Amino acid sequence: MAQIIQKNSISVEKNWQKELAMSFTDPISLLDYLQIDNTDFAADAEARRLFPMRVPRHFARLMEKGNRHDPLLLQVLPDRQEFLTPPGFVLDPLSEHDTAGRGLLHKYNSRVLMIVRGGCAVNCRYCFRRHFPYSDNSLSKQEFAAHLNYLEANTNINEVIFSGGDPLMAKDSHLSDMAQQIAGIEHIKRLRIHTRLPVVLPERLDSAFFDWFATSPLQRIMVLHVNHANELSAELIKRLARLKQAGVTLLNQAVLLRGVNDTADTQTALNEALFDAGIMPYYLHTLDKVQGAAHFDVSLKEARALMAEVIKRQPGFMVPKLVTEIGGQPGKTPVDLRLHPQEQRSVNHA
Repeated sequence: MAQIIQKNSISVEKNWQKELAMSFTDPISLLDYLQIDNTDFAADAEARRLFPMRVPRHFARLMEKGNRHDPLLLQVLPDRQEFLTPPGFVLDPLSEHDTAGRGLLHKYNSRVLMIVRGGCAVNCRYCFRRHFPYSDNSLSKQEFAAHLNYLEANTNINEVIFSGGDPLMAKDSHLSDMAQQIAGIEHIKRLRIHTRLPVVLPERLDSAFFDWFATSPLQRIMVLHVNHANELSAELIKRLARLKQAGVTLLNQAVLLRGVNDTADTQTALNEALFDAGIMPYYLHTLDKVQGAAHFDVSLKEARALMAEVIKRQPGFMVPKLVTEIGGQPGKTPVDLRLHPQEQRSVNHA
């Protein structure tokens, strides 16, 4: 299913690292590509000092040219509002910065999260780990060996999650070796990968990735991060189909973002598009209150009203769980969807 280029009668895959290297890193260049006036953008562009910009060209091609309010563009374009520091928005909203072991987070009883790589293919402006000290949590070979010992000693752990950053920024040889050693631990049953990289750069799901992930003896789950139906490109769907055929479970978790997907229409369209692509809507997260992202926040009142309308429109298997994460809690907290009468009247039908 990988994209093939014919060269001198030899079939070679398009190199995803080279595609990634061609990403937009300057907001003015991205706006010029999208044919959007950047006359009054200087103050917004300064926000990339707080958090660098990176946008693969595939993701940029999915944006509507001339539309400054395109929902995909809003997720990645620096904004002067990132300099605001309202109360409650902090550097470490999930209390992750002080971890027990470098590169290993054990917040939940039966599963651990490994920070495989700190970098991402795209820098989403609302990222709850935009201030995370990745340099202090990178995995060396020695540390990974120590984590294997930790997994072997904790028989209540049955699942390992590769996360980051984005774990698919790592080489397949590295990922394959890690997965193979983890599979050798008897009580580990599942390997889960949390990634946004294939959404913004489908070429990442190449034959090298498929060769190790699709054939692992562990139960394999890929949790994608898709926030809007427009992010599901034909190329992504084609490559995911190959994983689906190999028995990989495909799930999605999205973040509720003001101006991006905060209406019943955008949410139902997203759920329909995901299900059509063989991806189960899994979680819809409220915004983690990270410093620099307050302008994306949707109140719980609005979120409950929105989800009440989505539940009316779609079957239960197509509706993700609305959840919030609270630092220090052992799991995600479901949001109570019961509405007060005045909230019911305010449901957004836009």
